[in-house]
Amino acid sequence: MTVLALDLGSRRIGVALSDPSESFALPLAVIERTNLRSDIARVLSLAQDHSASELVVGDPLRLTGERASASDAVDRFIAKLEREFEGKIHRVDERLTTAQATRTLIEANVSRSRRKRVVDKVAATLILETFLSRRGRMRS
Repeated sequence: MTVLALDLGSRRIGVALSDPSESFALPLAVIERTNLRSDIARVLSLAQDHSASELVVGDPLRLTGERASASDAVDRFIAKLEREFEGKIHRVDERLTTAQATRTLIEANVSRSRRKRVVDKVAATLILETFLSRRGRMRS
């Protein structure tokens, strides 16, 4: 079974995918946001194309653990997604994933223009790695 992860931003959605054994998280795509309806349709299309039975969505929290201002937008996105996606949807704390993804790309000497195009899917990969790691510990 594969799992699709989303890093929801106001301009872009980073997407990552697990391998069927759920051992690895791989960056997949960046969706340029347009409107809620088409953003959901594009996510559902990717989920279907890759036979994803579960979705993981980054939950934006403040460093204190409180809900951030972006939480309401994520709630609306997930509510719409739940009406149309037949599988399970999980939330994962996404604090600092974009910052971590940016640091990783800088350390890899990725140019600023290239970083801008890939940072969201790298952040989604980190979100998915967190989810898969926790799930693996729960199964052990």
